[in-house]
Parts: sequence; C-alpha cells; structure tokens
Amino acid sequence: MPELDALDRRIIDNLQGDFPLCDEPYAVAARQLGISGEELLERLRRLLDTRVLTRFGPLVHIERMGGAFVLAALQVPDGRYDEVADLVNALPEVAHNYRREHALNMWFVLATEAQDGIAAAIARIEEATGLPVHAFPKEREYFVEMKLAARA
Repeated sequence: MPELDALDRRIIDNLQGDFPLCDEPYAVAARQLGISGEELLERLRRLLDTRVLTRFGPLVHIERMGGAFVLAALQVPDGRYDEVADLVNALPEVAHNYRREHALNMWFVLATEAQDGIAAAIARIEEATGLPVHAFPKEREYFVEMKLAARA
C-alpha cells in the first residue's frame, strides 16, 4: 500500500459524499481543500492508479435508467481460480469480484445497460468458464451510508 500524506487522507475523507454538482465540481472541491483543481485531479489519478481507490464516481440506480444488475457467484476449483477470475473480470459488465471461503467461492456484481444484458453476460461467463453461474437478484434494497476514514 502506498504511503498517504495528510492531503491524500483529507481528499479521501472529504470526497466521500456531498461532491459538488455544478459546472466545475473539481474546482469547487479543490477550493474547499485549499488546493488547485489540477492538484486534486493529479492526486485522484495517483490514488486510482496505485489502487488506493478502486473507483471514484457517482453511484446511480441503474434500474431507473433502464439497466439491471445482479449479484452472481461461481463455484471455482482452486486450481482454476486465477484463470476464471481473469475470464470473469475481462467482461465490462463485471463491476467487482470477491473471493469467499464458501462452496460458492467467487462472487461478483453484473451491471448492464439493458434488462436483457444480464442473461447474455451470464451466458458468456458460462461459455468461457464451463461453470454454472448462480444469479441472486435483488429482493429489497437498503441504503447504508458507509464512509471510511483515511487514517495515518
């Protein structure tokens, strides 16, 4: 893990909500941090490039935009885990992927622009891996606001 300085930690702490919605949001956020917009963008790029942050952007309700998402899982033989992870992660529909200590040891989120995209993505994963995909559609949604402090 790269070393974070005090400004990196302030950026992470301050940009976890209430990001400005305006014509120049990075300039406004940078002013609130006491830095230039260019420095903010450079630091965000570095935090993303070094995987301190895995993403930076809005969370949207894809269903309200005509899309779909589903939690999915695979039972992957240990000897094939890295190979299957590479195949699954290569799909643009895969938002993120987690290894779990369970019979279903690979969990991932599929997100598509259209409702029928989920079935197509599942079919491509099954064809590429030779493994059945177990899909778990959302039954209910809960809002849990989670903010993580970047500590030294």
